[in-house]
Amino acid sequence: MATSFEWPWQYRFPPFFTLQPNVDTRQKQLAAWCSLVLSFCRLHRQSSMTVMEAQESPLFNNNKLQRKLPMESIQIVLEELRKKGNLEWLDKNKSSFLIMWRRPEEWGKLIYQWVSQSGQNNSVFTFYELTSGDDTEDEEFHGLDEATLLRALQALQLEHKAEIITVSDGRGVKFF
Repeated sequence: MATSFEWPWQYRFPPFFTLQPNVDTRQKQLAAWCSLVLSFCRLHRQSSMTVMEAQESPLFNNNKLQRKLPMESIQIVLEELRKKGNLEWLDKNKSSFLIMWRRPEEWGKLIYQWVSQSGQNNSVFTFYELTSGDDTEDEEFHGLDEATLLRALQALQLEHKAEIITVSDGRGVKFF
């Protein structure tokens, strides 16, 4: 991706890579870590990874400082993201996860806005058309992974704004 990531000032501060014992400081630190993870994944359009990938990525591993967030601290950051609705574990062992820099309800709202603004209510789309079609190229949800798309459409279905259906070449959705 042509856009480079701008690391927050804390990333260049060695104590950032050690969770602080003071409750207030730790809360601020966890909020900074959560913001960093979501911003990084959003820029790189990364929606899933394993804990091992996360540990080795630049996200939790600052080579310039030769500092790495310990595994148990990474787990605490990921759990904080889960509590906020931005992470979902993909397995019982908590070794891989879906990271949602936008919650499913937010993605659903963006998709529904596009449908409404383009006058396509009461239309049926395949999942492929929504995430890879020519009509959605300029939309933020273009290229969205299927797992996140499904959660977004399920949120719209709960609001009675859409219905997930089976179409000849896979799954689709009808918008109301």
